[in-house]
Amino acid sequence: MPRTSKQHLSVPKEDIIIPKITFFNRELAWLQFNQRVLCEAEDIRHPLLERLKFLLIFCSNLDEFFMIRVAGLKEQLENNSLEISSDGMTPREQLIEIREQLIPLLDRHENCFQHDVMPALRERDIFIHTFEELLNKEKEFAKHYFENDVLPVLTPLALDTAHPFPRLLNRSLTIVFLLRDEIRPGRKIAVLQVPPILSRLVQLKRNSGSHFILLEHIIQEYAHMLFPGYFIEESYSFRVTRDAELEIAEDEASDLISEIAEQVRQRRWGTDAIRLEIEEKAPDSLIQLLMKALDLQLFDVYKTNVPLNPTDLMSLFKLEKPELKDAPFFSKKILEFTDNPDDIFEAIRKRDFLVHHPFDSFTNSVVKFIDAAANDKNVLAIKITLYRAGGSSPVVDALKRAAENGKQVTAFVELRARFDEENNIIWARELERVGVHVVYGILGLKIHTKITLVVRKEGKKIRTYLHLSTGNYNVSTSRIYTDIGYFTVREDFGKDAIDLFNLLTGYSHQDEWQRISVAPEGLKQKVLDLIIRETEKSTPERPGFIFAKMNALVDEEVIQALYKASQHGVKIQLLIRGVCCLIPGIKGLSDNIEVRSILGRFLEHSRIFYFSNGSDEPEIYLASADWMPRNFMRRVEIMFPILDQKSFQLLEHILAVYWQDNVKSWLLNSNGSYTRLQSQKDNTFWAQNHFLQEILSNKKYPLKLKKLR
Repeated sequence: MPRTSKQHLSVPKEDIIIPKITFFNRELAWLQFNQRVLCEAEDIRHPLLERLKFLLIFCSNLDEFFMIRVAGLKEQLENNSLEISSDGMTPREQLIEIREQLIPLLDRHENCFQHDVMPALRERDIFIHTFEELLNKEKEFAKHYFENDVLPVLTPLALDTAHPFPRLLNRSLTIVFLLRDEIRPGRKIAVLQVPPILSRLVQLKRNSGSHFILLEHIIQEYAHMLFPGYFIEESYSFRVTRDAELEIAEDEASDLISEIAEQVRQRRWGTDAIRLEIEEKAPDSLIQLLMKALDLQLFDVYKTNVPLNPTDLMSLFKLEKPELKDAPFFSKKILEFTDNPDDIFEAIRKRDFLVHHPFDSFTNSVVKFIDAAANDKNVLAIKITLYRAGGSSPVVDALKRAAENGKQVTAFVELRARFDEENNIIWARELERVGVHVVYGILGLKIHTKITLVVRKEGKKIRTYLHLSTGNYNVSTSRIYTDIGYFTVREDFGKDAIDLFNLLTGYSHQDEWQRISVAPEGLKQKVLDLIIRETEKSTPERPGFIFAKMNALVDEEVIQALYKASQHGVKIQLLIRGVCCLIPGIKGLSDNIEVRSILGRFLEHSRIFYFSNGSDEPEIYLASADWMPRNFMRRVEIMFPILDQKSFQLLEHILAVYWQDNVKSWLLNSNGSYTRLQSQKDNTFWAQNHFLQEILSNKKYPLKLKKLR
């Protein structure tokens, strides 16, 4: 369970003792989040392949956690850093606690994978065989496949005094062989990186069912062809995770795109090793050898019976097994967004539009809006920020077409979007080739805001159309992430957007905004001001009310402000998908705060902030930022109010639906653990499914936002 900090607040009543621990540890809170992901894999209400997906997401999440968070702690440790976490722990203490809490989760993951999901897949005619289970003809096929398709691309590497331990690729599947010379006495060791260009799952042909064998099992069976004259005594798979944080001296890099491309290339090889994963049956002597070669301790070794690099099993989703997957759905189309550009811009002129993805179609709204701008002869310019555009992007295609059509197009491509750098470099170069003006951001800051500005000439008037969003311009993730998009032609919004883009491209100390709040200059202070205002207006007769939905709550100053609001009677409902460092339910401090987390079919990604404002004029804001130091201080972010009444009511409805969820909702306890909300069989409510049902029923907004009682 997450530990907490030793800081504390003053309280209005002397007889109430506030515990010294008032912040959950960020790293341990993240492990709690990944545990909830694991619970989704264990939930038999999900279709079988969806359960497998959650098992794989659990592993993918851990990879990033080790490459970034654990690597950072180990770096502090190696540098003898005296930095103490918000809960009073040293780097060493945090690393010890991380391992202690992680081991039981890995055991649960292995049990779910080996004894639940994989046997269930076999019952549904999906098999991943061991070599011993193959039929004779399949063994012949495997041998032929190895000789003709695999062997030519393999490179075994000897380990001896003349051949030092090789630099293994980060997260690459590697096999170590223990060999005995059939001519001379003595034992030899060799390693082999399994080429990622080859399919991990090798499909076998049988009359019925889907049958596979893992590539490494074929390699291990026929590895004697790699080492003629040697007898293979043993072989084991292992995997090394390395520090993957990019370290770029932007002020010294003459060509930022080339520097980042080089850093991404180096990331494949990684820097320091952080973790060693190896088969459970590997002997201790071999583990000691690998530890020495990788400069790791036993503390950094994780044994497993689950296939390493399990995310390779995502290819099973290509199987035609609809009964084992979530039912497909069709997003709602925005009726006013026709294929006629004039109709689209006229619709936005009439009123603001709010879209809730994936339930409202991203393609039929956002892509259609940018397509219309690219094709419309009256559009003069398009400006957009791209953080994660994805692998195949109709948005990027539309921007290229706009430039080819003679429009002034400016794209802010964030090259440092973690683990998306390669895609963004590709898009940046493609956009530049067709005449798009590509800007790579601001020194020391990531451009994380999501905004598109379209300048259109209409008669003698120039109008600025905007799309602002909580999520990325990524069609693929728009189907699996929940996000909110907002279209408007309001002049004050347009003026702010123009100033924002000028700030991004040129020299500007702009600090006065009509509608939006911008990080790193004023967004955090705006959030604090809203919380303080709610606190000051709260009375026993009319208590204040805050509802905040986001991905993470980490910033200590904001948490302190929420504690103060709670002490003054403000009712606070927090819906936080991932890390929450605030401790709810402490008497006299946070007993008016309730924290929940929803995990399900879709990744909750939208950031929505509601303030009752003394109940007279409630306000709702959308933002690209979570309440974290990095969002407030190291990124360009925006938060903006919703002024359109219909859009406002829709957001109230969305928040009310989420808070009513008692199927996929988790309650954060004051000890750091999470408990599923308990529902009666005849009173279950699943928020994400409710939104899917609304697509079919086209219901209006029957639920009203209710305060915490």
